[in-house]
Amino acid sequence: MITCTPRTAGWTIAALVLVGALLAAFFVELGDRPRQVGGPPPAGSGREHRDADTPAALAGPRQRANLAPCPHPGADPGPPALRGVTAQCAADGSVVDVGPALAGHRVVLNLWAYWCAPCVAELPAMAEYQRRVGSNAMVVTVHQAENETAALVRLADLGVRLPTLQDGSRRIAAALRVPNVMPATVVLRLDGSVAQTLPRAFANADEIAAALGDQTR
Repeated sequence: MITCTPRTAGWTIAALVLVGALLAAFFVELGDRPRQVGGPPPAGSGREHRDADTPAALAGPRQRANLAPCPHPGADPGPPALRGVTAQCAADGSVVDVGPALAGHRVVLNLWAYWCAPCVAELPAMAEYQRRVGSNAMVVTVHQAENETAALVRLADLGVRLPTLQDGSRRIAAALRVPNVMPATVVLRLDGSVAQTLPRAFANADEIAAALGDQTR
């Protein structure tokens, strides 16, 4: 039989208080991280990229991924919410002024991370959707974790070569007020306004077309 003396009771209470404090800190931190649809949250500091992801270290993964170039800014300043927001182009490491780069296009932004299984499963569907719609829309993926090397390796393994922005600090999602969930898809109209925000995963291009109201099935 287990008994509890006053001394052991004191140690027990102290241990419970410590565990409670640790749990409270954990859940506060957890609330700031993106949730994965159908899975646990990731680890990560929210930095733009890892110190290890230097241009030299990324050269090989970039060559293997062979991503499409990121869109180039035009004269139009683009969506007001995205003006002044920058990200790195995963294809070559250049800095992209996101607002002007997306101006004048119907854009499908797919927000994902290399650790997110539903995100990874969805990427080929996004690539197929882009193939179907052609110039009627521009699909751009936004990688929202700091491990850029892992993102490039994922894309290379999948054979997905869509234009990709590296946004480990999630500035684009914050500017567009996207829920703290991945994957998520945001559709921008030609004038840059948000047409749809879809915090869900898609299984195939037909589902994407149906959700976006396209006649591409």
